[in-house]
Amino acid sequence: MKGFKSGVYDKQETRAAFLFIMPALLLLVVFIFYPMTRALLISLENYNLISGSSSPAGLDNYKQLMSDGVFWASLGHSFYFAAVVIPLQTMIALGLALLVRRTFRGVGIFRTVYFLPVVVSFAIASTIFKLIYNKDYGMLNVILKGLGLPVADFLSNPDIAMIGIIILCIWKAMGFFMIVFLAGLNNIPDSLYEAAHVDGAGPVQQFIRVTLPLLKRTTAFVVIITTMDALKIFVPVYITTSGGPAQSTSTIVHYIYETAFKQMNMGYASAAAFILFGIVLLISVVQLRIFRTDVEY
Repeated sequence: MKGFKSGVYDKQETRAAFLFIMPALLLLVVFIFYPMTRALLISLENYNLISGSSSPAGLDNYKQLMSDGVFWASLGHSFYFAAVVIPLQTMIALGLALLVRRTFRGVGIFRTVYFLPVVVSFAIASTIFKLIYNKDYGMLNVILKGLGLPVADFLSNPDIAMIGIIILCIWKAMGFFMIVFLAGLNNIPDSLYEAAHVDGAGPVQQFIRVTLPLLKRTTAFVVIITTMDALKIFVPVYITTSGGPAQSTSTIVHYIYETAFKQMNMGYASAAAFILFGIVLLISVVQLRIFRTDVEY
């Protein structure tokens, strides 16, 4: 009898749990799984966005992308952007977290100032930086002229246009990752630093032997999220340069947008999107294995 009651209770608990997760599961199916499945099917078609007409294409879209020079160039720009942003943004965010972790008068003001860019819309931030970079009346060139230095045409020079976008994106996101690192630093027990100090470890040795190993999980989160954000960067590119000059800042997501909504070739764009999805997934798996740790504290 006791076992029967226990079984009935387990079934009721399972039913209640299922009812609780049903709304979230329904949202995932409607807004994630179904659109992805539909997009995958469209990537196997010649689909025109305006007319809605389609014809079977099989793997032709994917095969064509393999020999599409513009596609590979835009993918290269995305990887270049990610390769610069990931280490720089991670180091700056960690440095700021170490700085504002210290207790001193006015530290709350510094934390607020560093975090403020996060709450600014990416569209607004991109528009502001576009004005700052303007060659004729931008604040940056006004300062350079005042210092007697040559003006810099950040958004019209193919050699440095991407650098301008990189600076914008690091400024925008570093505050968020500073908070993430700050949370990780606050979870490290002070007793570990005291023990390291007793053993004769200086500040640098404490950072290398205590802080960095115990921040491995936090660093993994920051690097993985930064990688995904960097590879799918679009808004700053679209607003500041629209992929120019001479397609020097056209990233893979900008290429997908142009293909889908200007050339109206949704099938080809969907195929490019799934290749990007596969690349990001593969990189994320590799990063998770690299940062895998059994450290507990």
